[in-house]
Amino acid sequence: MGWGHPTMTALLVATAGVMGLSVLDTLKGSSLLDWLRTPEMEPPVLPGLWGEVAHRVHRVLRARDRELASERGRLEQFLSGIDASPNGVMLLDASEHITWISAVAAAHFELDPSRDLAQRVTNLVRVPAFVQYLQAGEYDEPVKFLMPRGGAGMLSVTVRRYGDGLRLVLSQDITERERAEAMRRDFVANVSHEIRTPLTVLTGFIETMGNLPLTEVERQRVLTLMAQQADRMQVLVSDLLMLAQIEGSPRPATDKWLQLGDLLQRLENDGRALSQGRHVLAFAASPSDRPIELAGVESEWLSAMGNLVSNAIRYTPEGGKVTVSWITLVDGSGEFSVRDSGIGIEPEHIPRLTERFYRVDGSRSRDTGGTGLGLSIVKHVVQRHGGELRITSEKGRGSCFALTVPAARVRIRSTA
Repeated sequence: MGWGHPTMTALLVATAGVMGLSVLDTLKGSSLLDWLRTPEMEPPVLPGLWGEVAHRVHRVLRARDRELASERGRLEQFLSGIDASPNGVMLLDASEHITWISAVAAAHFELDPSRDLAQRVTNLVRVPAFVQYLQAGEYDEPVKFLMPRGGAGMLSVTVRRYGDGLRLVLSQDITERERAEAMRRDFVANVSHEIRTPLTVLTGFIETMGNLPLTEVERQRVLTLMAQQADRMQVLVSDLLMLAQIEGSPRPATDKWLQLGDLLQRLENDGRALSQGRHVLAFAASPSDRPIELAGVESEWLSAMGNLVSNAIRYTPEGGKVTVSWITLVDGSGEFSVRDSGIGIEPEHIPRLTERFYRVDGSRSRDTGGTGLGLSIVKHVVQRHGGELRITSEKGRGSCFALTVPAARVRIRSTA
């Protein structure tokens, strides 16, 4: 059957219309595809179905962006929390490259938190103990080593596995803990040594009295020596108890006052009894019309000041001079000082004099009856009362030990 001219025309028009719509749809789709390549831009304004598709895709992408931003914020908050930890945290991938490191860990390992990201950690931290520990893969116990690149501190490092071959490195500065542990070991060793010595002497004397026939004179001499060793242990135990008490007690209140004059008189009586006339002793206080009072624990002040006086007498040769003085300063504070003309102390020893059991000359300290705890007690008593201990000395010319007492603990009593 033949096609008429009107029919042919209609068919061509319809075909042209379909092709036009197809081209138009293609242009709309191309515009949508162009936008999808850069979805951060606003979507194109398209009519009809393509406009609806663009709107729905844009809404899905914005929801995804909000979710990613929220997750990113939570991650940053989580990492900030880890970064605030006093311990270091470092994250490694399966190839031991750094994916994240906290500021504390960066300080521990001497790393840069930004520059050293994605670097292999064993290329940056070359401490043999750390490298061996990381590569051995046995992380049941932490490893301890000195901080890298000449650091003076001690690190404890623990590694934990997570995810697919990932590792979490935890670091902790244990310098103070190790120092405290060393001090505890030294303290126990020193106490054991100090007690063992008189016990050994006592044991020897007991065996002597049990195995040898002694005259009455010899027996009395042995008993006297045994009593001296027993007294030495008693003094040591008393000093240890005093030190433990003042170290574990809060700062004394300022509502208990004692007479400075009475305290100085007791110190003078004890000092003269210890010296037995072998030294020139001078006790002086700055002139005042009214009595001076100190606030604090009387037994502690007496122990601290008494230790300084007895040390000066013990370490000053016969005929030497010991001067004990009190000065009330213009700001209301006070200074108690003990100056002697004794053997003096070399400068390198002065910073360590207040350490427990530290002795410049161990044998001489024992000969003079010292326990090695006196100046440690003095330091803690003064610090507990808010004061300060100052030491100056010159070898062969004597020493001066001064206690400063804060103004809040010194008052001049009214006579009215």
